[in-house]
Amino acid sequence: MAEIPETGRQVLDADIMREWAARGIDTLTRHRRGVDELNVFPVADSDTATNMVATLQAAFQGATPRLRLEALLDEASGRALLSARGNSGVILAQMLRGLADVWNSDEIDAKGFAAGLRSATDAATAAVAVPTAGTILTVAEAAASAAGKAAPFGLVSAARAAAEAAAEAVAATPGQLPALARAGVVDAGGLALTVILEALVETLTGSVSTGALDLLERHRVRTVSEVEEVPRETGSEVFGYEVQYLLEANAAAAADLRHDLTALGDSVVIIGSRAAEAVTTFNVHVHVNDIGAAIEAGIERGRVHRISVTRFDDTLGGHASARMHAAPARRPVQETEAPTRALVVVTDAAGMREFLAGEGCRTATAATVGTELAAALADGVGNAVVLTDSLDAERAAHRAAESVRSEGHRATVLATGTLVQAVAAVAVHDPERQFDDDVAAMAEAISSCRTGELRAEAEGIAVVVGEADFGVLDTVEEAARDLADRLCSNGAELLTVLPGAGSNAGIVTALSDHVHEAWPLVEIQQLPAGDDEPLLLLGAE
Repeated sequence: MAEIPETGRQVLDADIMREWAARGIDTLTRHRRGVDELNVFPVADSDTATNMVATLQAAFQGATPRLRLEALLDEASGRALLSARGNSGVILAQMLRGLADVWNSDEIDAKGFAAGLRSATDAATAAVAVPTAGTILTVAEAAASAAGKAAPFGLVSAARAAAEAAAEAVAATPGQLPALARAGVVDAGGLALTVILEALVETLTGSVSTGALDLLERHRVRTVSEVEEVPRETGSEVFGYEVQYLLEANAAAAADLRHDLTALGDSVVIIGSRAAEAVTTFNVHVHVNDIGAAIEAGIERGRVHRISVTRFDDTLGGHASARMHAAPARRPVQETEAPTRALVVVTDAAGMREFLAGEGCRTATAATVGTELAAALADGVGNAVVLTDSLDAERAAHRAAESVRSEGHRATVLATGTLVQAVAAVAVHDPERQFDDDVAAMAEAISSCRTGELRAEAEGIAVVVGEADFGVLDTVEEAARDLADRLCSNGAELLTVLPGAGSNAGIVTALSDHVHEAWPLVEIQQLPAGDDEPLLLLGAE
């Protein structure tokens, strides 16, 4: 006898997709820490769920309103590609791309859902240079196969079958991956994917599936003796750094890069915005020891930008982030250390001078940069980097740099549009690096820091992001929330707040509360008050 279709919504459209995404983000955020604790493969860096939540937030929060399903998914997958974080985030972004490639109508039935899940699984698997059993890819394969078999019985049946098969596949992962068996846990990425699939079942039916959360509750009591012995996986523990960047190139160049990176390290994942031969954007991820070689391999094949490097802690189970374009941990120069490179920030913001001095910087104005730079180099330092936050400061800095170069010193001027971009560069400055490498890291930090500001006008509070003016709002609090949402919706790990002299503590507190609630994975740091204008300056990294 044929199975009776389960009750619930039997087509998936843009509204349901948004509801599914919101519920998935909410559930995964609430259980993020627990899922992160399971993360032991490919490295125990405790960030799998965090990266997947951040990727989903970048994809769907702040999306263009009223888009139909095909356009919504195309936009979401593009945003996810640019903002995907970590191994799990990159794989999830490629799964969204796989859905977008197949879900090209306004409503998707059970057959279309199964086809989309199959496309997502195949796309993600193809993006990974060396797919490994017992990971999110294994769980996705099980879900896609189950959805295909259940599709004749309706969308609810197909979605429920996919979620249940995913949970069963997660439970089996310790028997497939020795790193999980040794730790007595299930795969974190697969569990997070199961949470997302169960969120769809709840969206369609209103009923709550608990398979993934049941696994999360009992994973620590599973003993190693319960799993079978399998050969140890390769790589992972021998590589100390995660390198990730965006690459503008063609598909052939990306394929060549995959080959080179596989020879340099492991966990190679390369995803693209379109399966085309034309120049496109690829998100590149790899674990290596030779950071420079991994980046240079990309530069040889196209334009590389948004570089990030994370150092894995030397101790097992630990993780120390050294993300080049988002490093909230500041490293002031100790008084007992002799600086090996001068760092001069040229700005008129007097309130920031003490803060910058604490970061090991010298500060100057356009009128004094020549004197300050010469004094820094007179202390025996052989080279210097000058950061500027205005056109006048840049012109004066170039004149000063030219003068010291004539005396045999190395000096480079890095122009920033705003002071928060200069602070982003200061955060990644490392005087122990080679000069050119340090300059490159600071330049990348500047380009990766998106900025926006509020300005007081007669009609209200103007919201400006980069060079785009988004009109005026009635109150500073409302405008600050709008600005933060615009910056965070494109992907952010750190939001830097520089209040103007006209701001007050209440404005900053209200903004902080909003960001903590709407963007719980975004860290906030506040700098000392700046000048009268802008009223508020934000930088997103």
